[in-house]
Amino acid sequence: MIREARPQDVAAVVGLVHELAEYERSPELCTLTEDQLQAAVFGPDAVAGCHVAEVDGEVVGCAIWFRNFSTWRGVPGIYLEDLFVRPSHRGSGLGRALLGALAAICAERGYARLEWQVLDWNEPSIGFYRSLGAVAMDEWTTFRLDGEALTAFAKGAQD
Repeated sequence: MIREARPQDVAAVVGLVHELAEYERSPELCTLTEDQLQAAVFGPDAVAGCHVAEVDGEVVGCAIWFRNFSTWRGVPGIYLEDLFVRPSHRGSGLGRALLGALAAICAERGYARLEWQVLDWNEPSIGFYRSLGAVAMDEWTTFRLDGEALTAFAKGAQD
């Protein structure tokens, strides 16, 4: 079953995010807490959405997303931050169903696109996404400011 997450799912979803970080070979970078996810998805200033895949009462997969905006199209879209299904449940259609739920939101609301990133070494996921009709945006390079670089730039920008 695919459904919107509920507050009682937060602990399970945080656990899945940490499993994803392990799978992506960067567990030390994942510091997400239950309080943070609770605030992000269910707080008064919620900034994210979350859908879960539930099998026999257990949350075994999740899609965490947020709304973005296309200036060229003039309408919002959905950015999928994380999609994860436990290895024991892969191949059962849950990943496809989670993405389908987000695609349905886009269609219902007139959003322009559903997009996400995937690590270039993650061939199983790349193959899965291509099988859905997703297209790699190879001409784009992701940039990020974080940590000390972000702090230093922000400080310099204010001076």
